[in-house]
Amino acid sequence: MNPSLFLAAFCLGIASAALTRDHSLDAQWIKWKAKHKKLYGMNEEGWRRAVWEKNMKMIEQHNQEYSQGKHSFTMAMNAFGDMTNGEFRQVMNGGGLDSEASYPYEGKVKTCRYNPKYSVANDTGFVDIPSREKDLAKAVATVGPISVAVDASHFSFQFYKKGIYFEPRCDPEGLDHAMLAVGYGYEGADSDNNKYWLVKNRTGKNWGMDGYIKMAKDRRNNCGIATAASYPTV
Repeated sequence: MNPSLFLAAFCLGIASAALTRDHSLDAQWIKWKAKHKKLYGMNEEGWRRAVWEKNMKMIEQHNQEYSQGKHSFTMAMNAFGDMTNGEFRQVMNGGGLDSEASYPYEGKVKTCRYNPKYSVANDTGFVDIPSREKDLAKAVATVGPISVAVDASHFSFQFYKKGIYFEPRCDPEGLDHAMLAVGYGYEGADSDNNKYWLVKNRTGKNWGMDGYIKMAKDRRNNCGIATAASYPTV
């Protein structure tokens, strides 16, 4: 595409987003930006606001359905509210989005500065746990925290707040995010629909239950919680 045409289309998109802005959300937008210390360039705020509004409305719809008994967990706006799901997944798995200016490619071969005298542990291998939830439960109970991989590609995961996370669209083989299973239990009566895995995420306390999520347990390996579990030997 001609660069000038691309720029015109980009600016038109920003202008369109500004024109369709829901002004009833202005106060919430200002409060959210202040809480999470968000600062945008002049050309960025318009489309970040548009993404945030879209996410906010989907969260509200989900929570309304939760109140009608259609879901087992709630969602809430968080520090990732101005990101698309693709951006969130990149930040979650890659540690962030760096610009070329802040993290340039140097193209130089350098010597590794690792010094074994400062090593605090030696990883001698790892143990793969059979892909069954009963085996994962045994490992969590006898070994301790277990590394797991899950399908975290859904909007519902990005804005999870509390409750037992059950996502029927999850693919138990479509694993794209590593976390740490630290325990398990159940809410209310001990039934299949009330059991959960307590899992620690890497996003910090600004997500979920102070960085944790209750993922559905014994519901056909939902989201692949037991598909690729393992722990290191030291």
